[in-house]
Amino acid sequence: MSGQILRGVVILLIPLLVGMGLGYSIRPALPAPVDDAATFDEAFPAARKENEKPQDVGPALSASRQNAITRAVAKVSPAVVGINVIEIREYRDPFYRFFGDDPWMRRFFGDRSYRQQVKGLGSGFIISPDGYIVTNDHVAGNATEITVTLTSGEKMDARLVGTDPVSDIALLKVDGNNLPSLSLGNSDDILIGEWAIAFGNPFGLFEINDKPTVTVGVVSSTGMNLGRVENKFYRDMIETDAAINGGNSGGPLVNSMGEVIGMNTLIFTGGQSTTFVGYGFAIPINKVKRVVAELKRSGQVTRDGWHGFDFQSVDARIARYFGLQRAEGVIVSDVERNGPAAKGGLRVGDIITEVNGQKISSEDDLYVLLSDSRPGETLAMKVYRDRAITSITITLGRKPS
Repeated sequence: MSGQILRGVVILLIPLLVGMGLGYSIRPALPAPVDDAATFDEAFPAARKENEKPQDVGPALSASRQNAITRAVAKVSPAVVGINVIEIREYRDPFYRFFGDDPWMRRFFGDRSYRQQVKGLGSGFIISPDGYIVTNDHVAGNATEITVTLTSGEKMDARLVGTDPVSDIALLKVDGNNLPSLSLGNSDDILIGEWAIAFGNPFGLFEINDKPTVTVGVVSSTGMNLGRVENKFYRDMIETDAAINGGNSGGPLVNSMGEVIGMNTLIFTGGQSTTFVGYGFAIPINKVKRVVAELKRSGQVTRDGWHGFDFQSVDARIARYFGLQRAEGVIVSDVERNGPAAKGGLRVGDIITEVNGQKISSEDDLYVLLSDSRPGETLAMKVYRDRAITSITITLGRKPS
């Protein structure tokens, strides 16, 4: 009986095995890899024809993409550098600052100030093949270590040749020969509305691919007097709407010919943030030329022009007393005997409204102008005296020791 059952099972399995073998032998072949480009071309033949057109006019199309901006970028980029610095900053215990320099507090609590190493970054540009680099004082003026990164990726140690905190300009030097350098233009010839191209290292992006970030705008205005900012004096600034952000400081602002017309220095934030919200400001390159020439020669800028008078802003009370419609200008509060001001005819009580063609609205305006004065220079003034405008000229001297 068991033998019959076994034979029955075998008889049933034979057709099943034969069927499985036939099915495996006639299984469908695997599909060939799909060519996405060919599939797209078959689905959209019109698009394929359009894509072939640029190949037919390749050289002409490539030439049409080249313009003044792209040529300027190609010319300028190799001479722009990223700058990384280390500086030592001194901090004071917030509680201790309420007591100032009280000797009693120092005796019992010691000097509660401490120093901390701080890293910073900025931009710069090479102005000569032997490795002189221009940047801002607020980027590298207080640095103990300065590292410059070239667009080749090479990192070089730089030394501080000299710095001028007043104008916010610094000169660096790296050891090199035949380095790419920039052509410095003439900021007195700037046209309002002409192209302005800003290069730099915003947010340290230079470190990602060793190339400067490029933004394009126009020259919005010139001769902008921004007054004093943290003991730095900014006058005759170039205003641009090319985007400038943290890290752009010290980078070049160039025209469409690839000539440097200014050095990116400040941004307008509207008190909202530290990022660009519309306008940036650059130091005119003609001023940069004068300052770096003196920094190379002596390591500092000497400003010892002596004018020989004291002044203060006109307030509402002074304006009413002298019959002025607005509280503008500065009033002379003292004139040194036999000084330049006295020799030029300036008197106590004179209200200065203009100097060298620039409007004087407050004492900061005059401080900024005088901060860059030197012996032998002249100050052509318009003063309000006896309810009339009078013109006088003062020739600056050197203050006697």
